[in-house]
Amino acid sequence: MHKFISGLILIIIIQFSACKPVQELPQYLQRQYDTTFKKTVHQPELRFQKYDLLNIQILSLSHYPTLSDSLYNQPGPFMVDENGYIVHHRLGLIKAEGLTKKQLAAEIKKRLTEPVELLKNPTITINLVNFKVTVLGQVGKEGVIQVPGENVNIFEAIGMAGGITEYGRKEQVKIIRETDGIRQTGIVDLTSDSVFYSPFYHLKQNDLILVASTNQKLKEAEQMKNFQKASILLSMVTAAATLISIIRLF
Repeated sequence: MHKFISGLILIIIIQFSACKPVQELPQYLQRQYDTTFKKTVHQPELRFQKYDLLNIQILSLSHYPTLSDSLYNQPGPFMVDENGYIVHHRLGLIKAEGLTKKQLAAEIKKRLTEPVELLKNPTITINLVNFKVTVLGQVGKEGVIQVPGENVNIFEAIGMAGGITEYGRKEQVKIIRETDGIRQTGIVDLTSDSVFYSPFYHLKQNDLILVASTNQKLKEAEQMKNFQKASILLSMVTAAATLISIIRLF
């Protein structure tokens, strides 16, 4: 019986020690070339989405109490509702979804000056309060990332998430983006300089970044599962052998 157990242990050790060495994983921008003569990459303007929180500040040259710009400012942010509008406490419903900061500011200024001049030469400043992206998969720390400004690229977001682990696929990072109710999926290669020319290089608010596992990681996970099963089986065999030995003593 002891010879049988020893043989079984030897077989298990041989089986799970026959793992292939980890292959060299691609590094960031490993396939980068001279791009001196390539055109400048255009950075798209931020466009507002549903459920964005907007901080809107209105200033003017008027100093009269009845025409004070303070009447048009409120302490809290404005939320873009499910229909794409913000509700201004004095100007009413204003369409915001799909507009840039300049376009929304122009619309608010128009409301303040036409057909009646409510404020003299108003200036409107708009900031997005809740710019965030989500990073999941083989990164140092999964979760939602709050971006302090209104601009973040794929490398910055991955860096804020702790970087891609040794088991992450840098050459096939997915970005899920929803625009005007349409969900898009982009795949970028972080090992190539082609990433700089992808429309998904500059992230938009509420983007979802997914970093998949390499084949090596999947193989190791499967091997670990098999090893756990073998360990349970070995424990059962050992317990049975011990029980038989005890019975024979009596």
